[in-house]
Amino acid sequence: MVMSMSMSMSMVMSMVISMSKIWRVAIIGAGIGAEHFSAYLTLPDKFNVVAVCDINLKRAAELAAGYDDIKLTDNLDGLLADDSIDIIDICLPPKLHFDAVMSSLSSGKHVVCEKPLVTSLHEAKTLITQARKSNKQLVPVFQYRYGPASSQLQSLIKAELTGKPLVASMETHWNRTEVYYDNPWRGTWAGEQGGAVLGHAIHNHDFLCSVFGPVHKLSAFNTTRVNDIEVEDCAAIAFEMTNGALASSSITLGAATDTTRIRFCFDNITAQSSTTPYAPAEGVWTFEARKNISQQALDDFLVEVPNEPSGFSGLFDQLAQQLNTGVSNVITMEDGYRSLELVTAIYASARDGCSINLPLSKEHPMYAGWQPNE
Repeated sequence: MVMSMSMSMSMVMSMVISMSKIWRVAIIGAGIGAEHFSAYLTLPDKFNVVAVCDINLKRAAELAAGYDDIKLTDNLDGLLADDSIDIIDICLPPKLHFDAVMSSLSSGKHVVCEKPLVTSLHEAKTLITQARKSNKQLVPVFQYRYGPASSQLQSLIKAELTGKPLVASMETHWNRTEVYYDNPWRGTWAGEQGGAVLGHAIHNHDFLCSVFGPVHKLSAFNTTRVNDIEVEDCAAIAFEMTNGALASSSITLGAATDTTRIRFCFDNITAQSSTTPYAPAEGVWTFEARKNISQQALDDFLVEVPNEPSGFSGLFDQLAQQLNTGVSNVITMEDGYRSLELVTAIYASARDGCSINLPLSKEHPMYAGWQPNE
């Protein structure tokens, strides 16, 4: 009887999803927006990109080439006034995020926003308040969470097979030369609002928290050793998690190749990523058993974990589920706040030479922004 009822609920959920509306999206910014566009195209039964907005209309046209029904514009206000548009997907430089997100929420749109969500905890709290007031979704972009390996790891945790978390290590070892910084807003506090900690390793740090839970304390060292820029391009960070586990993060933009590597050690299982730089959860991971689980039992369990969309497609698939059913694994605005809290604590620790406890209060001297004074 229970099985029959469970199957019935599953069928109802499938029917709800299949009958759900197709959400109309406007992409703001045709740089990283091109990757968002490609991901939306993989979900044609859930999303329809109807507009691309960029101050460079030529770049917008290149993104939408072959799709004559997509509106090209450099006027965000016009899109916000269009009641037929459901979602504004913001792919702008970080310093422009706050105003764009606030305007979009105030106009009654759901919002997807590239990382970093904004450039201070104060701004993040303001946006969360506005999203709740508007009763709209505000989704920060952390696509690392979505992929076969992530699904396997989360399934093991939910099944209570991993045992307690022990330690984790993360490497964000990428190669960025002076050519990367030819873009005038890159490498500056005013333009990027931060360096490798903010713009590159933030994904790994979010992934860490999605697996090991929140950070209780951290100590950080940041430096600039690779390029002649204002912001940091190397860092080493030690984390103590709320549950007692420990983690480390090694960051550089001076590696010979682009490599991302993540390793989680639990009491019963060790999980290690491939070195795929920008989508580690999409690569093939190794899961090794110890102590209270056999390798055969572990392998048998992993084979049964269903495949789900990866990367941006995985994120947007969960967004559609959230909008259609109210139940999903989509990134929340609270996740976005937590990621910025980590950024703030890392900069505070590196600047002051001390350990930082989390969460941070409104009285913290960097609550209004981690950017150094002129």
